[in-house]
Amino acid sequence: MKIIVLGAGAWGSALAMSAAQHPAGHAVTVWARDAAQASDMRAERQNRRYLPGIAFPPSLTVADGDFAALLRGADLVIVATPMAALRNMLQALRGCTAPVAWLCKGFEAVPADQSGAYGLLAHEVQTQVAPELIAGVFSGPSFAQEVALGQPTALVAASPHAQVRDALVSAFHSPSVRVYANEDIVGVEVGGAVKNVLAIATGLCDGLALGLNARAALITRGLAEMTRLGLALGARPDTFMGLSGLGDLVLTATGDLSRNRRVGMLLAQGKSLQQAVESLGHVAEGVYSARTVAQRAALLGVDMPITRAAVALLDGEIQPDTAVAMLMGRGPAQELA
Repeated sequence: MKIIVLGAGAWGSALAMSAAQHPAGHAVTVWARDAAQASDMRAERQNRRYLPGIAFPPSLTVADGDFAALLRGADLVIVATPMAALRNMLQALRGCTAPVAWLCKGFEAVPADQSGAYGLLAHEVQTQVAPELIAGVFSGPSFAQEVALGQPTALVAASPHAQVRDALVSAFHSPSVRVYANEDIVGVEVGGAVKNVLAIATGLCDGLALGLNARAALITRGLAEMTRLGLALGARPDTFMGLSGLGDLVLTATGDLSRNRRVGMLLAQGKSLQQAVESLGHVAEGVYSARTVAQRAALLGVDMPITRAAVALLDGEIQPDTAVAMLMGRGPAQELA
């Protein structure tokens, strides 16, 4: 297969490395927006900025500049940009006939001057700007560093199009990566978006040393919030018990490599949001999508108290201890409510 990965961040680079080592001998190119970064990656044969010390496979090609020529004859195009860049990237891909899959997780932020608008999931953005694309999402519980090192990982290829699901399985299913196909793109995307916000809340819990009981409660009730929102958007309930729901939530909320969890821990230590984000050196999608998750839930009448508390904390409206008091001070309720 000829596979093009558009975006040379940690996750895009890791997946490109994984595909380049596939037993089928795929021809893989990773494209970097920054020409200087691309030059460094070619010279160093590693992504020194995001995955330092992990060598590229000899067959992996690094490109920059206009990527239109790269798409000719491609069997699969992977969009490995943050959610904020997805709309422009999909517009640039209009007319592409190869299957397209994005990696970003979240709801698109709403411009301040668009009153009444609400954040869209990735497939909703694609429907607006490039409805002709045969597209889907590649998601699941995964840290880029572990994928780049070839450690065992299970992912989900979600799309209403069998062509996309099959292409992702053929590209990435290998001795180190197991790929499951799923038609429920709504559920997979909701899981990927909401788990980042919940991971910030869980990081806060850990940073305040509230204990493992509190962590378990946050993860479990967070899963309930995620499921409620997903069902309101038309997802299947069983999706949230799978890799892109419970699996991704547990990993992101508890793993030491989780950037979103780290944000919560730093806020608990008294750092400002700006200080927390700057210390990461990577994008923490939960910071940017939390408000749009809460907004979409409110418009649908879906109760998400953990998400609301996380948003208030990120916006500086409340302090960490107040966020905990807000959640613990709620009245009794049925567990499934």
